Amino acid sequence: MKLVVRGSLLTFLFAMVQLSATAQCAMCRATLENNVSNGNIGIAAGINFGIMYLFAAPYLVIATIAYFWYKSSKNARTKKYA
Repeated sequence: MKLVVRGSLLTFLFAMVQLSATAQCAMCRATLENNVSNGNIGIAAGINFGIMYLFAAPYLVIATIAYFWYKSSKNARTKKYA
């Protein structure tokens, strides 16, 4: 029973995080549309670069941690059989 309650609470929290992220995207879109219609494309390029940076950074951190984890487990395995 506790697992069901915990799962429901986690699902609710994840849903709330998604709702706040959606509101931010509408603000970014309005700013970009306003600047592009005025002929200022530099701000749109900067925001696009920022979005790509925020998208890639967590994956790079996770990949680095996974690499070092794999490397240490491989070293531990070779020491165990040596």
